[in-house]
Amino acid sequence: MRRPLTLAAAASFATALLAFAAPSGVAAPASSPHGITVARACAAPTQPNVMACKALRVSSGTVHAAKTETIKPNAAAAAPSGYGPTQLQAAYGLTSAAASNGSGATIAIVDAYNDPNAEADLAKYRTQYGLSACTTANGCFKKVSQTGSTTSLPASDAGWSEEISLDLDMASAVCPNCHILLVEAKTASMANLGTAVNEAVTLGAKYVSNSYGGSESSSDTSYDTKYFNHPGVAITVSAGDSGYGAEYPAASKYVTSVGGTALSTSSSTRGWAETVWSTSSTEGTGSGCSAYDAKPTWQTDTSCTKRMISDVSAVADPATGVAVYDSYGITAGWYTFGGTSVSSPIIAAVYAISGTPSTGSYPAAFPYAHTSSLNDVTSGSNGTCTVSYYCTAKSGYDGPTGLGTPSGTAAFTG
Repeated sequence: MRRPLTLAAAASFATALLAFAAPSGVAAPASSPHGITVARACAAPTQPNVMACKALRVSSGTVHAAKTETIKPNAAAAAPSGYGPTQLQAAYGLTSAAASNGSGATIAIVDAYNDPNAEADLAKYRTQYGLSACTTANGCFKKVSQTGSTTSLPASDAGWSEEISLDLDMASAVCPNCHILLVEAKTASMANLGTAVNEAVTLGAKYVSNSYGGSESSSDTSYDTKYFNHPGVAITVSAGDSGYGAEYPAASKYVTSVGGTALSTSSSTRGWAETVWSTSSTEGTGSGCSAYDAKPTWQTDTSCTKRMISDVSAVADPATGVAVYDSYGITAGWYTFGGTSVSSPIIAAVYAISGTPSTGSYPAAFPYAHTSSLNDVTSGSNGTCTVSYYCTAKSGYDGPTGLGTPSGTAAFTG
């Protein structure tokens, strides 16, 4: 079962009835033993087959990536605090590929509701870090509804706008030469988000990032067929932010499920170190053995007979978070974000700079053929489980971090 970050007060019956269609609210902040406070951008869903975004905004405390900079509670910073493009590219061995690859490739970002400031906020981020302009006018950026409309867009929502800003910024950070297609679903239902995924593929995206998830259900296998079975398209999905436990659509056998790590500099040859991201029993990367989805042929762990989450991972710990610019519904400025909403668009962008997937392929299989081209994460745990590798990192494959994190692009080609 998926566990919420905090226990909210019970909603009224009328409010529960409205939860399916109405924009989601922001959950209360939660403290962490790392000395930071985070707020979930999107409230936990109250109904089955409704998704929550996986963005965690740091509202107070000191982020490791910022060294000594302290973020004021619930206030925007005047300058970025958290990892930016140069650091992310360096940590994952992508500096050369990010500089030269991705031209003509389109990364689709699928989220719910509308962010009216998406393009303007993206411009702030790219200008800050010296990235080329990515606008509607120059053909680099496009925003559409789940039906492909550029004029009839969903209702705006502050929480999902934070998610959208995070996703757009991370795609830009790792693949600055890529075009970006933002597809906004009408609501956060799996049916509407899935329709948006299909629209992204119809519009030509070969890389689709999904930074949301919810509890598994018996409907998941039908959702697989309707929305995620797109050979030749790399579809990435956040593994979850609530610690050990399987979520959907990360459990889909057709997607690359992306776990989360804590990323820090080190004296190693690589210059960076990673452990499983886990702050508490209710906050950390998701992982687990699916109750419904069949195991894909390329996944070979033996204890889980169905789909195992995750496949790969990247930074997600808010305490080692990333810089994001956002202005809709909160004070305009720089914020630090974590959650597996960070890692999913990072991995989608890695696929994009690695080259177009071969026709008929399932890119989720690519890392399994190139395990030596990943940084194996071998320490940390995201909870308590009956089978050790479901929730505890080890040498080789494990649930929280999958096969590891990018070490160049080789593991994402095929």
